[in-house]
Amino acid sequence: MRVVVQRARQAQVTIDGQVKGAIDHGLVLLVGFEDGDGQAELDYLTHKILNLRIFSDDAGKLNLNVQQVGGAILSISQFTLYADTRHGNRPSFTDAGDPATASKLYDTFNQQLAAGGVQVATGEFGADMQVSLTNDGPVTICYDTDQR
Repeated sequence: MRVVVQRARQAQVTIDGQVKGAIDHGLVLLVGFEDGDGQAELDYLTHKILNLRIFSDDAGKLNLNVQQVGGAILSISQFTLYADTRHGNRPSFTDAGDPATASKLYDTFNQQLAAGGVQVATGEFGADMQVSLTNDGPVTICYDTDQR
């Protein structure tokens, strides 16, 4: 499982010209799955993301998590995180997880994040989405459960 986390001042996802999900401030997550991912990966990254201290405290240090600043999460499924670019100029996506399984994992992941006390807005799994955000900092963190 791979997740790119971006600290954002605002973000939204649009599908067919309609806003599907939006947040005022918090985290934007780009989420990808590979075959073999399961509950252990979901639990690990739910914990890591909800406790990720990348928001400034009163002293200006990155010491607060999304819950402590009253932030929200915009979660976007993105199979292209598993692009293989080693050969040629056209990426291969064969490492991306089976869509039926990945869709269920994505839904469960978002439910677990919400159960952690954070508002979670989402895109739509498999849809053609336009994502806009103001990256704050910029602060961008990448997680890959194969590297834990």
